[in-house]
Amino acid sequence: MVEWRYVAKGARAVPEPLATPFVWTAASWGSFVLVSTLDLLGALDRTGLALAALSLLAAVLGMLGRFAAAPGTALLCWALLNFFATHPTGEISWAGHRDPGWMACLLAAALIGTTTARLLSARAAYRRVTPYDGAA
Repeated sequence: MVEWRYVAKGARAVPEPLATPFVWTAASWGSFVLVSTLDLLGALDRTGLALAALSLLAAVLGMLGRFAAAPGTALLCWALLNFFATHPTGEISWAGHRDPGWMACLLAAALIGTTTARLLSARAAYRRVTPYDGAA
């Protein structure tokens, strides 16, 4: 049986995650832009939509960053959600019945994104390794 392989591709390195400060900067600016856009569209009356959008942002940033960046990403997304999307606007508050769930949702999204990226990178790296067939 003939097995076709592309010779020009060669071995590719597993991508390195982005630095934690860069991920946190992207989280703060991204969540600010996202919450501002939702506010302009008049969609901040339903904070569930804002939480879902910020969870998606946290998952995407989790795919780009390290595990150590996940708690800070969740905290920054929660702070902007709390600061701009809840009333009174402009005050950070802690609602014991709501905010722990929001924090858990955002942290889970960031961790799921990071875990998914690491698993995909490990799978891709495993597939790049040529098996030893014993013939010398």
